[in-house]
Amino acid sequence: MSDVDEDVELSDVEGLESPKGVGESEKIQALHLTKETIREGLSLLCRTGNRLGHAFIKLDLNNKGLDGIGAISSYIHIRFLDLSNNYITDLSPLATLTHLLWLKVNNNAVASFKGQPFSELPFLQWLSMTANRITDLDGLVGPALESLNLTGNSIQRLNEFQSSSFANLVTLELRGSHLDTTDGIDLPNLRKLYLAKNVINRLEGLEKLERLTVLHLRDNQLESLDGFSPSMKCLLYLNARGNLITDVKALQSLVHVSQTLRVLVLSENLLVETSDYRLSVLMVLPQLERLDKDPVSADERSEARRLIREVDEEEIPEP
Repeated sequence: MSDVDEDVELSDVEGLESPKGVGESEKIQALHLTKETIREGLSLLCRTGNRLGHAFIKLDLNNKGLDGIGAISSYIHIRFLDLSNNYITDLSPLATLTHLLWLKVNNNAVASFKGQPFSELPFLQWLSMTANRITDLDGLVGPALESLNLTGNSIQRLNEFQSSSFANLVTLELRGSHLDTTDGIDLPNLRKLYLAKNVINRLEGLEKLERLTVLHLRDNQLESLDGFSPSMKCLLYLNARGNLITDVKALQSLVHVSQTLRVLVLSENLLVETSDYRLSVLMVLPQLERLDKDPVSADERSEARRLIREVDEEEIPEP
């Protein structure tokens, strides 16, 4: 669980700044890509896909002041490409880079996936487009995508996330957007979902996430965690820090994942300030190994189970 033990602030995400635009380029004049700039950024010489020659397969164009990348279209052997921190709006020249595996376009000015070349990139496995101007997912497909990071955009709905278009997606990051619900993510193979710093006030459609192991909901508007489903048989880690949860009754839906859930983070909710907070949570989730930053002690677990037995005995009707 080391990969999710530490909360990640939005400001800590690499390259997450205000989305750029050409009109804002006062210090760096926006430029079109030249072959000289490409040659300076090339590295990692490898055998070509047809095994008949060698070519550089990695290209770093980070922070080059670019607003156009037309010259890249002839470099068809590129597999790893970083276009971050530029002024790019159009990615269509990438259509010829059909061997592309890894693409980073953080902090640019892309506003839509429509007209972009993702349907022409059959092997793309990793895509990061944080801090652009994207408002919806229409036009994005990724049959080979395993990791997708769209943190810091202005996406409001997720209806386009269907398993038919993202069958291999296992990690999805949508921190710092404008989502008010979790509905629309029909991805049964998804393992990790990061939705911190949205405005989510209800949990919907979670029953479709059958293989999810990590769910990050920090800093949203949740008053209740209703919405968890018995079909979520793999959930290990849930972070609901900094929401609006005030009562342990808001956690009752977590009973559906109590057999697998091992880490729960609820700090910065008013519930944490109530008396017997940890014991009341452990009565709902007796299998927890860590609550907030502290491991569950043997004494806490024993006391919670004792209280559960007392409650069960009180509920047994007299003959």
